[in-house]
Amino acid sequence: MFETPDELRRLQALLDTSWAGSSSHLKSIVRPGECTLNAEQVVRVCRGMCTLAVATVTRRGEPRISGADGHLLHGRWVVGTHRRAAKARHLAARPGVSASFLRGEQLGVFTHGRAVALNPAGASHDPTWPGIRDHLVSHYDGDSDDPFWDENVWYRIDPSWMVAYSPDPAGLLAGQSSA
Repeated sequence: MFETPDELRRLQALLDTSWAGSSSHLKSIVRPGECTLNAEQVVRVCRGMCTLAVATVTRRGEPRISGADGHLLHGRWVVGTHRRAAKARHLAARPGVSASFLRGEQLGVFTHGRAVALNPAGASHDPTWPGIRDHLVSHYDGDSDDPFWDENVWYRIDPSWMVAYSPDPAGLLAGQSSA
């Protein structure tokens, strides 16, 4: 777990306010305490690399969705893509983004927010980038001098809305290792 107690409190506040402001339809499905996950549970089930469906928007306002490696670090998703990818162009021009992490019918973590480039080309890096980069290099068993790290851009999703759903949170969590 990479989250500090303060980051967990912020994530919990986001989960609570997101659910509270959701539509009546969503509230009929995602019932607090019955089908929701709290911040600590979200962090637990989103440990390691998670394959996210990431939605961006073209200059014509058309939605595009693609897969991306996602890492929940400090209560926020971090995703990467090649600098020449359409996703990178979309996010550079229009940083609004949505991401979903789905595990069959057992888990759905849905996030809307703004993408912040952590290692933009030709610009100063976000102050959190060195620690995040260290995590990513370690996760991918990589060489920190590999050109891969300069060829790709990594984004933090600063969330404005996040809901975590499971029809059986206890069963989902029982299947997670505690390490």
